Amino acid sequence: MSERILRVGDYKYDVFLSHASEDKDDVARPLALLLQERGLRVWYDEFELRIGDNLVAKLNAGMNSSRFGILVLSKDFFGKDWTEFELNTLESLAITEDYVLFPIWHNISVEEVRAYRASLANIIGRSTATHTIEEIAIEIHEIILESSMLE
Repeated sequence: MSERILRVGDYKYDVFLSHASEDKDDVARPLALLLQERGLRVWYDEFELRIGDNLVAKLNAGMNSSRFGILVLSKDFFGKDWTEFELNTLESLAITEDYVLFPIWHNISVEEVRAYRASLANIIGRSTATHTIEEIAIEIHEIILESSMLE
């Protein structure tokens, strides 16, 4: 049974990081580590998944117990079953639970994102072509800190 968190202060994780495995070395792992170094609690597969885990249950628990979602959008991200599952769940949380999504465009244009899923192109994102992973981590951290001060 997945955890259901009722109050922002009770969330187990600050962010859930969704990515394609092909983007792990260039974006996902460095971003997860930078956010963790800044004191954020990050649900990232390499930090959370262990041998014998039920993948769907762990993913659901991670998404449901995180306050924000990070989507590393790339050509590899689109069309994969696992990333599609995560994307659908995170978009649902964004609609029903006031969940904020942070899209990161990696080697993909906003036009390509729009062609795949127009709703994602409507969310302000950051591109790895114009921002470093460190700059993106700093901005995400600042937004999360500002948000927690408003609670």
